[in-house]
Amino acid sequence: MIEKLLIANRGEIACRIIRTARDMGIATVAVYSDADARALHVRSADEAVHIGPSPAAESYLVGEKIIAAAKQTGAQAIHPGYGFLSENAAFAQAVIDAGLIWVGPKPSSIEAMGLKDAAKKLMRAAGVPVTPGYEGEDQSVERLKSEADAIGYPVLIKAVAGGGGKGMRKVDAAVDFEAMLESCRREAKASFSNDEVLLEKWITSPRHIEVQVFGDAHGNVVHLFERDCSLQRRHQKVIEEAPAPGMDEATREEICAAAVRAAKAVDYEGAGTIEFIADASEGLRADRIFFMEMNTRLQVEHPVTEEITGVDLVEWQLRVASGEPIPLAQDALYIDGHAIEARLYAEDPNGGFLPSTGALDHFDLGTEGRIETGVAEGDMISPFYDPMVAKLVVWGETRDEAIDQLAGIAEGVEIWPVKTNAAFIANCLRDEDFENANLDTGFIESKLDSLVSSDEADDGIWQNAADFIALAELEEHDDLPMGFRLNAPGVLATTLLHKGQSRTVAAASSLNELDATGFVDPARAVVFADGQAFAFERQSRGSGAAAAGDGAIVAPMPGKVIAVDVAEGDTVTAGQRLMVLEAMKMEHALTAPFDGTVTELSASEGAQVQVEAVLCVVEPVEE
Repeated sequence: MIEKLLIANRGEIACRIIRTARDMGIATVAVYSDADARALHVRSADEAVHIGPSPAAESYLVGEKIIAAAKQTGAQAIHPGYGFLSENAAFAQAVIDAGLIWVGPKPSSIEAMGLKDAAKKLMRAAGVPVTPGYEGEDQSVERLKSEADAIGYPVLIKAVAGGGGKGMRKVDAAVDFEAMLESCRREAKASFSNDEVLLEKWITSPRHIEVQVFGDAHGNVVHLFERDCSLQRRHQKVIEEAPAPGMDEATREEICAAAVRAAKAVDYEGAGTIEFIADASEGLRADRIFFMEMNTRLQVEHPVTEEITGVDLVEWQLRVASGEPIPLAQDALYIDGHAIEARLYAEDPNGGFLPSTGALDHFDLGTEGRIETGVAEGDMISPFYDPMVAKLVVWGETRDEAIDQLAGIAEGVEIWPVKTNAAFIANCLRDEDFENANLDTGFIESKLDSLVSSDEADDGIWQNAADFIALAELEEHDDLPMGFRLNAPGVLATTLLHKGQSRTVAAASSLNELDATGFVDPARAVVFADGQAFAFERQSRGSGAAAAGDGAIVAPMPGKVIAVDVAEGDTVTAGQRLMVLEAMKMEHALTAPFDGTVTELSASEGAQVQVEAVLCVVEPVEE
């Protein structure tokens, strides 16, 4: 058995591998770039080696540095995780040539499945159903156009060395073919240094079905059933589940047997995935499920397979890499219940799903389900790597139970100030068509507008923000007299600013029935609800029952005073504008928290002010 393992990856997959290795008594070595110097996977491993600057091309993708780190620390084996060098046959061979154990398939197997055109020819020879198309060597525009016309439109152009959704173009009509081909080739050349393409018949109601396979050095190959990964956005998976909804036993048996034939055709060892595209226009049928490609590594979505089979796939990888046979025979494997995984990304759905980077000042994913993450509170989401924050995984006795569990977890996500797709995940899961398994790979794009929640706070969220501030005020003023009522006139009102809108909101009559969670700091209140974070800048704080100083109007952020509407001694009413602050290219009106008198005024028009600077003080009207 391997005694010391180097993990040539980062983030949640590195943490995942470390966990199993520790359970098996295997020491672990992490590698890290400048950006990951304090990362969770570095803190979790027994040892860690710095391998270069933050860009992956100068650190995680430099095979020589990885192998040197293994030699330096006395590691016997290298686990590549997924991404980076995991499907690089040359790196796998270099590891083996260095006298180390490669936790993965043989380089020849990786190479055989590395090019989509060659893989499809190999699969066809092995009796695996393949999508109708063209994988020929003649790459002339004329030949490709002729083949596309013969296949019939719509047709899909795919880079032979593609992956991750790059180098793919759907062509709906012959007149568009040459322009789409040129675009696809240009992207393929830039991404993979290979502009060769293949053609496939476009499947009109496609579902992405994949089968987990596992082989060993003793000639054994088993499958661990299928997963459905149809919920995708721009060819990137968002939600995966196992087993595939609507898959009957006969179809499952046939497609899983085809996956085993595919693995045997390349003498496969270790964990791998055979990916299929299904024409689901008439449900899942074996004669309408076609081979797409093989991923010669562990997949991001492997936890759902583990949840329904009770197998630890990383443990299997380490045992097989150590020379042991697969721990279970095919007839000992069975499906138990239903599992679903969602990929929680640091991205802004309201901003076109652009990545959101920065510090995780507040980070709470709850305690339910299985959480696979590579970050903790206080860590950074770096711009250098994939923006995945965590994988949220659940198991249920039924699919409905699993859906409800996972939606609840997504709705309870609390992350600030980094934005996430948690609310988007919950909306996908709660969608009626998803619940009824009416899905295909176009599901998200066809429903995008309805799946993206508004980031505008409703009245209830505003009220919650005021209530959280009221609770904070009460904690600061624990000398309030007995019988004090929160719903007394003018008591614990606060003026808040959210997305350019200002409101003065009084605390609720009871603070024991808050329907959200959140926190308060000197500058803001943040409310978490339904997977989103709503931030409210605190323009002022005040309490009619407390001292006049509680009516201090403070700057919610650094800015410039562009208007002052009052003078010392003026009488003002609750909500009346006192001055305007320009900050972050927006105008912020600062208003009176209650009826009163301006007793101090330190702000002047044109002045630059810092966050939390007291600009004026309003003394409340005496009752």
